[in-house]
Amino acid sequence: MIGIFDSGLGGMTVARAIESLCPGFPLLYFGDLARTPYGSKSTERLIEYSQKNIEFLAEHGATLIVIACNSAASAAGEIMRQRFSYPIIDVIAPAVENAVTRSHTGRVGIIGTRATIASEIYQRCIKERNPAAATYTQACPLLVPLVEEGWINRRETKMIVKKYIQPLRRQQVDTLILGCTHYPLLKSIIAPRIGNRVHIVDSSIEAAKALHTYLEANTDIREKLYNPKKASRYFVSDLPAPVSPMANAIFGRTIQLEKVHV
Repeated sequence: MIGIFDSGLGGMTVARAIESLCPGFPLLYFGDLARTPYGSKSTERLIEYSQKNIEFLAEHGATLIVIACNSAASAAGEIMRQRFSYPIIDVIAPAVENAVTRSHTGRVGIIGTRATIASEIYQRCIKERNPAAATYTQACPLLVPLVEEGWINRRETKMIVKKYIQPLRRQQVDTLILGCTHYPLLKSIIAPRIGNRVHIVDSSIEAAKALHTYLEANTDIREKLYNPKKASRYFVSDLPAPVSPMANAIFGRTIQLEKVHV
């Protein structure tokens, strides 16, 4: 099975995109709601949590891992690849590839958690692909809690998004990376505030595309994982009241969430 983990609900946008692009591949999803948000955690904690999450998914049958959390991927992605033999795909490299390809001016904006922005991983990866690129970043620590609370269309959320986005708009970026998998749930709010001419890179969709490409190129793994008769499972480490309705809204159907301790 394909294992996916995130700090909370955001990674479900990745799972939804994978379901759409890779039908017939059962998923194991783990949302670490008991320890969310990851964006305020230290590198050491993110490495610890990432290892525990992968071990949990592997114990339940995952043999390919998707790190659907930018904070975890930025702090622990390469270390997890060294520690585990499973194929590991994250959300960062695919988003960078799309941003560099689509940007006409080389002025790329990045929004993410404090941990992701502080890691400078997006900036480094973009510069490696295009040394002439100019990157502009904005940490948005309030957005994940707002999404987890289900405050998607609240007036307060729109005001906070505008406050975060305005500095990047002033820099005249032509491409904006949503460097957190919670942020696609706010795309309809972000888009008009950054400007309709700005290309928005959804790291959730790009990660799903990268997985699809990987499976197409590795037929042995594809055949091993393909099992349309097997049901996907969705685990969470805590179950606050807004979570089930949000999960159902993301997938467009009723999702059975299983609470576990990891």
